[in-house]
Amino acid sequence: MRLARSRRNAELSLLLLAMVLVAAYAATVEANVLDTVTPDFWIPAAALGLVFLGLHLVIRWLAPFADPALLPAVALLNGIGVGFLRRYDLAQAAPADRESLAIFAGTGGRQLAWTLGAVILAAGLLAIMRDHRSLSKYAYTLGLAGIVLVMIPAVLPARFSEINNAKLWIRVGGFSIQPGEFAKLALLAFFAYYLVRKREVLSLASRRLLGIDFPRGRDLGPVLVVWLISLLVLVFEKDLGTSLLYFGMFVVTLYIATERVSWLLIGLILFFGGAYLAYLLGSTVGGPFANFYLRAEIWLDPFGDPYDKGYQLVQGLLTLGTGGLFGAGPGGGQPTLLPEVQTDFIFAGIGEEIGLFGLSALLVVYLLIVERGLRAALAVRDSFGKLLAGGLAFTLGLQVFVIVGGISKLIPLTGQTTPFLSAGGSSLMANWLLIAVLLRVSDGARRPVTGGGPAVRPSGGPPEQLHGAPTEVIRP
Repeated sequence: MRLARSRRNAELSLLLLAMVLVAAYAATVEANVLDTVTPDFWIPAAALGLVFLGLHLVIRWLAPFADPALLPAVALLNGIGVGFLRRYDLAQAAPADRESLAIFAGTGGRQLAWTLGAVILAAGLLAIMRDHRSLSKYAYTLGLAGIVLVMIPAVLPARFSEINNAKLWIRVGGFSIQPGEFAKLALLAFFAYYLVRKREVLSLASRRLLGIDFPRGRDLGPVLVVWLISLLVLVFEKDLGTSLLYFGMFVVTLYIATERVSWLLIGLILFFGGAYLAYLLGSTVGGPFANFYLRAEIWLDPFGDPYDKGYQLVQGLLTLGTGGLFGAGPGGGQPTLLPEVQTDFIFAGIGEEIGLFGLSALLVVYLLIVERGLRAALAVRDSFGKLLAGGLAFTLGLQVFVIVGGISKLIPLTGQTTPFLSAGGSSLMANWLLIAVLLRVSDGARRPVTGGGPAVRPSGGPPEQLHGAPTEVIRP
C-alpha cells in the first residue's frame, strides 16, 4: 500500500499544479480583456479543483493503484476548456458589462456544471465497476445498445436530430444529447469481447502477398459488417468523423487482437474506397450523398467560395495563421469572428491565443493520455482488458486527429468535438467515462498479485490470451 499512497500523492501534486495553471490562464485572460484582474478570477479554478479533488479521493479509495498521470492531464485540458469558454463569454458581452459578468454565467458556467456532472458519472462508474472484466458479461447487450444509439439520429426527422447539416443529435424541447458519444464506448466493449472470442479464427491466413499474411475470405464478414455500418453513418448521418471513428476503432482493435498488418491494410482500403464511392455518388446522384460531396469540395478548395461555403474553414485557417508561433496571448484574440468556436473550432480559437507552441503543448497532453492508456493495455493481465484499454486509448487519439485534421485542412471537416475542451455535455460525459474505464484497467494492471499464488484459468475454458501475453490471473 505504500506504493499506492506514493502514486496517489503524486497524482494530487500534479492535480494542484494543473489547477494553478488554469488559474494563471484565467488571470491572463482577464488582464487582456478587462485591463485588470478581478478579485474573483480564481473561483472557476477553485471550483474545478474541488470537483477534481473529489474524484481524486474516490480514486484513492476505489482504485489506489491507478495511473497517477491520467486525472491531472485530463483536469488540465478540462480546465483550459472552461477558461477559454469563459473568455468567449467575455468577448460576446458588451464592453461595459464584461467586468460584472457573473462567474457562473454563459457557456463557461454551463461547462462548469457539465464538468461536475461528468466527474460524478465517472466516479459512479468506478464505484459500480470494481473489475473491468465485468463489462464482458454485458458485451452483447452493450453492442446492441451501441448500434441503437448510433442509428436513432439517422431515423429521426431532421428537426429532431440535425444541427449544422449533421444528424447526430436527439433534440426534444430545450434538451439535446449526442448518443454517438456514448455508443463508441458500448461498441468498443463489444468489439473487445468479440475479438477475444474470435481471435484465433481471424488470425488464420489464406495466402501471403508481398510478405504480408492476408486472412481467409470467409473471415472478412465482421469487418464488412462494421464497414457497412460506418458507411450508413457517413451517408445518413452526414458525418465523416463519426464514421471514421467507429470503423477505425474496430480495425485497430482487430489489429491488436491478431497482430496482423493485413487487417489494417484491408481497413484502410475499405474505408477510403467507401468514402471515394460516396463522393462519386454525391457528384452524380446527390440525395443522401450530397452533403459528403459538398464537404469534400470545400476541403479541396475552401478559398473558392471563402464568404459562403468555405467561410468556416477559411476563418479557421486564418485564425491559426494569426496566432503564429506564440499567439496573441490568452484573451488577446478575436474568437467571435470564428463560427462554432465554442464547439467544433475551439482548437483553432485557442490556437490564435496560445500559438503553435501552446497547441503543441496541448497535443502533448493528449499524447500523454493516449500513451498511459496504451501502457495500461500492455500491463493488464487479461486479453479483454488489453483490447478494451488499447481501443479506448486509440479512439481518444483518433478523435483528436479527426478534429485537428479537419481544422488544419488535412482531411474534410467533421462534426466531432475536441475531447475535454469543447462546450457540451454529451462529449464531456462520454470522455470522462472513457477515462474512468482506463483508470479501472490501469488499477487492475498495476495492482500486485496477492495470495498463495495465482490461480490460472483452466485450459478447457475459452481462449483469453493474446499472442505472447502472460497467463491470465484470476484473483480471489
